[in-house]
Amino acid sequence: MKSVYNDGGSGTSKLRDCVVRAIAIATEQPYAEVRNRINYLADNEYFDGSDASAGVHKKLYKDYLTALGWTWTPTMAIGSGCTVHLRDGELPMGRLIVSVSRHLVAVIDGVINDTHDCSRSGTRCVYGYWRKAPNYSNKNC
Repeated sequence: MKSVYNDGGSGTSKLRDCVVRAIAIATEQPYAEVRNRINYLADNEYFDGSDASAGVHKKLYKDYLTALGWTWTPTMAIGSGCTVHLRDGELPMGRLIVSVSRHLVAVIDGVINDTHDCSRSGTRCVYGYWRKAPNYSNKNC
């Protein structure tokens, strides 16, 4: 799978900011706006120790993406083994936020957009992906 360098507008390749970076890239929102919203939610609603530059809990970004009109498609179940990998032809086209072990990555039309090639040469297992629901308006987010 092709990979291009994309920091999502952060201006740096910070360690552990993959949630903010992937969301900013895939949703085409400014990095600072996503970072500020994640930190606001962590501090005022979730109180779960999340921080945009040091790791975000799954429940927080799940609720945030759902509010933006994105839907989750699992590609792996307990005991099923790995059936989808981060490689050509195994993910649908479009703007995706893909969950792999300990990382979220934006994949746009089959191209990894991240600060590094996280595909592990096409062997990295995909747990599932987020995709924008068709005809969804995010006016309230």
